[in-house]
Amino acid sequence: MTLRFEPTILSQRLRTVKPSPTIAITRLAAELRRGGADIIALSQGEPDFDTPDHIKAAAKKAIDDGLTKYTDVDGTPELKRAIVQKFKNENGLEYETTNISVGTGGKQVIFNAFSATLDEGDEVIIPAPYWVSYPDMVLLTGGVPVTVTCGEDSGFKLTAAALESAITERTKWLVLNSPSNPTGAGYSRHELKAIAEVLLRHSRVLVLTDDMYEHIRYDGWEFSTIAAVEPRLRERVLTCNGVSKAYAMTGWRIGYAGGPAELIKAMATIQSQSTTNPSSVSQAAAVAALTGPLDFLAERNAVFQERRDLCLSSFNSTDGLTCRTPDGAFYLFPSCEGVIGKRQPNGNLIESDVGFATYLLESVGVAVVPGSAFGLGPYFRISFATSTERLRAACTRIGDACASLR
Repeated sequence: MTLRFEPTILSQRLRTVKPSPTIAITRLAAELRRGGADIIALSQGEPDFDTPDHIKAAAKKAIDDGLTKYTDVDGTPELKRAIVQKFKNENGLEYETTNISVGTGGKQVIFNAFSATLDEGDEVIIPAPYWVSYPDMVLLTGGVPVTVTCGEDSGFKLTAAALESAITERTKWLVLNSPSNPTGAGYSRHELKAIAEVLLRHSRVLVLTDDMYEHIRYDGWEFSTIAAVEPRLRERVLTCNGVSKAYAMTGWRIGYAGGPAELIKAMATIQSQSTTNPSSVSQAAAVAALTGPLDFLAERNAVFQERRDLCLSSFNSTDGLTCRTPDGAFYLFPSCEGVIGKRQPNGNLIESDVGFATYLLESVGVAVVPGSAFGLGPYFRISFATSTERLRAACTRIGDACASLR
């Protein structure tokens, strides 16, 4: 017997939420590949490097030692102590373990924070382009996403003036992401200081800073986080991070945050009634990641930069495309404005970045994510966290596809 659910059984809130565009495109590319197509997927933000051996060894030891039971809801004491030390050593932030939350990935940590603090109608300021999940997480938790367009003229970054204009009496949170997904743009210490000056005039506004790509940076760009730049904001900032990107541990699902003890306690209450603790084995691995050597990062970042520069050179020499140089992360966010209005070989018009992304997938087998999914078109995002050989082939295919437009 098949149960059939009428649309009315679903909540109104759920109907406002869209499935992740990056996951949807990755799934479509996988389906085409299973059908025999040669697809190069540049749509998912996942390093192609393996998890370092010392981290995998720690996980194996945890299994052998029987560390396979429930842990404290929001993180083991060992992992929380490691996170406290990480924040102190790398960011100049002083926390106690009561200021630390550990969740099943950074996404859960952010969702917990919004769930614990947002009432119906509370506003969350989100600079666009943004990571695709921010607005929908706000909607799912009863809030109102307020997107502020941050174009190329501002380096895809929020300015102090734009923030001031966006704040209202309903503003509850500001979300910052540096280096950014999807643009790779990073805020300088000076830029964060200017934003902090605005926030000091609006004492009710909380700040969620997503530092997930902190260790993936290029050209000597220096990472800063706002709670360290302006200590007077410390009790209003939730500093979010995780082990997924820098340590190539996407599947291990460990994210964490440091913030005010009252907020951390509330987030633990939310988590206790949803997933409870993250994987005990993954937490043991995360301890090894945060307390172990970081020497592998320089070599990996050098590879990432080589790939970045390869793609930058190709896009900026392709008619119809232009691309800014990112400070960090492993994404490029090229403009495809120059191809909008052109026709495909079959005569179909390229009307938007969505149409261009569809054209690339169907005509040359390259999967990218349209910029409108991140709140700003006409752009598209690629991840260069894949092999140099495949990236070179993808750039050639994209160039050929653009050359075929009339």
